[in-house]
Amino acid sequence: MATEDEPPHRLDIAAMLTDQTSACKPARDAITAGADVTIWDREVPHWMVAGIAATRLKHTLARGRQEIIGLDETVEILARHNGEQLRTGLIDSADGLWSFTLYFDATGTELLACSGVKRPRRDSAKDSFES
Repeated sequence: MATEDEPPHRLDIAAMLTDQTSACKPARDAITAGADVTIWDREVPHWMVAGIAATRLKHTLARGRQEIIGLDETVEILARHNGEQLRTGLIDSADGLWSFTLYFDATGTELLACSGVKRPRRDSAKDSFES
């Protein structure tokens, strides 16, 4: 497992994804399938992380277009860590369809929550230029 001096590694993160939120199993499966995993080693204030998660939830629910998992649970979990420094990370699925955000304690040794957003499929006809 990681120490305070180093961020957790890929296998550590997969082991940390237990049942914090409903997004944990799909995130763990994404790692197993070869997802890209990035953990930032910089601490950020709770208000920033929690504010971004709450805003993302609000906008996603208002639009109703993107599929999300665990974001409502994440907002509740982060509310319990008010005033703390946190670390974050990102898992991008190998197929590019899902992006999972990870929320750690300040040391990066405890995973607090995980949320996932399914990216909309891009229509290649809309992306190409017609001659």
